[in-house]
Amino acid sequence: MIVYEKTPSTITGIQDKSSEENLKMVQKLTKFIIMKKLILLLLFIPLVSCENTNQPSKNITNGFITGTDQTVMMGSEATIDLFNKFNNAWLNRDYETMKVHISDNGIFRHADGSITNNAEEFIAHSENNYQESLASGEEEEWITNFAFSVKPSASDDPKITNTKGEWVCARFTGLNAVYDEWYQFVDGKLVDWTSSKRELIKL
Repeated sequence: MIVYEKTPSTITGIQDKSSEENLKMVQKLTKFIIMKKLILLLLFIPLVSCENTNQPSKNITNGFITGTDQTVMMGSEATIDLFNKFNNAWLNRDYETMKVHISDNGIFRHADGSITNNAEEFIAHSENNYQESLASGEEEEWITNFAFSVKPSASDDPKITNTKGEWVCARFTGLNAVYDEWYQFVDGKLVDWTSSKRELIKL
């Protein structure tokens, strides 16, 4: 029987070769990880830059409010979300949801000149309009053309209450009329509302 023995030099050579291969593999893996991180970083930077550019600064104001030193800044998306919830509830005659978001100590000026002051009165007026539309053969419905939220700047005048909460300006097109409305929401409640109506001109 022939026996082959591994000499120390042979073993050392194999170990050296294996170590070199492992080292090269580690180096390649390290380079791959670094390159991957750099690529992800380069892709992420433009997204952050664009996102920051598209967000308006809340400190930028313009316009004026007669009789005050106030200017106006853009409001929040949260207020628009609240407006959409309220508007959708109104459109679907979900009066329970509307009640949650109507103050019982507010002032609400309707397009027909009447004024209501709480949720019960507001909803009763709305339901009456709906029933009148059914009686005329045209069910009340509308499309929201636009809505945006704004917030007046602070004022030292204690008589000025428009700085509470945020305001939403919205336009709606009904079957025969166009409505322009202002909503003041404070802590999730509608406290002030004005609606104006004009005839829809059909071309």
